[in-house]
Amino acid sequence: MQTEVKKKPPAKSSVRWLVPVLSILALLLLWEGVVRLLNIPIYMLPPPSKVAHVAVAESPLLFRHALSTIWAILLGFGLAVVIGIPIATLMIYSDAFNRAIYPILITAQVLPKVALAPLFIVWFGFGLIPKVLMTFLIAFFPIVVDTLAGLSAVRPESLMLLRSMGGSRWQSFWKVRLPTALPHIFSGLKIGMTFAVVGAIVAEFVASEAGLGYVLVEARASLNMVLVFAAIIWLIAIGFIFYFAVEYAERIFVKGRSTKRSQELGAGL
Repeated sequence: MQTEVKKKPPAKSSVRWLVPVLSILALLLLWEGVVRLLNIPIYMLPPPSKVAHVAVAESPLLFRHALSTIWAILLGFGLAVVIGIPIATLMIYSDAFNRAIYPILITAQVLPKVALAPLFIVWFGFGLIPKVLMTFLIAFFPIVVDTLAGLSAVRPESLMLLRSMGGSRWQSFWKVRLPTALPHIFSGLKIGMTFAVVGAIVAEFVASEAGLGYVLVEARASLNMVLVFAAIIWLIAIGFIFYFAVEYAERIFVKGRSTKRSQELGAGL
């Protein structure tokens, strides 16, 4: 006789997002009230209402510069992924390569990236290339480290089992190492994406003629703090969109894979 198991109804997504939305609204209301109550000058701290108005009113200008920033973020992050994951894979399979490249990775990470920006101007001039390189350098390290940790986390018994069944190194990588490393890889991708946004803005602060970082520098020079905060809002929105895009991909590749595996195991019982 089969017993029916009552499943709890899933929590509504609106309820899950209610607390953070309310906390943000409360913070904005507090900000608005403090600015108006204390009569803080607008060139020091503008109220959120004026910032929101300018963020919408200046949307053509901000959108045009946001495209330049987005393009640099995507290219730099994509370059970090395309180069970082294969390097981490080579470090797993080659001890000599691991010993040779690891000190270089540490040196590139501890080196202040802002110090490289003037060199990029001399070598590549103003434009897209310095921003892409800066974004790549900042996003590269967490992707490599987390991918390396994930590829190293595989159980030796799983590799030995596949080898005993005649599997090759290539098959062990695709069947065992990569699926095991996916959660770590996506952790590195999420960190790398947030760093990529920072890297693009840092490059635009130093060497750029377009982008939201350029808007921030120009608005700050003219004491247009409302436009500064409006550009920051656009940057926060871009960062959130890119972060949740990577998180959505993680749900597809990681959680989808684990769900499929659980269903296969349940069917076999």
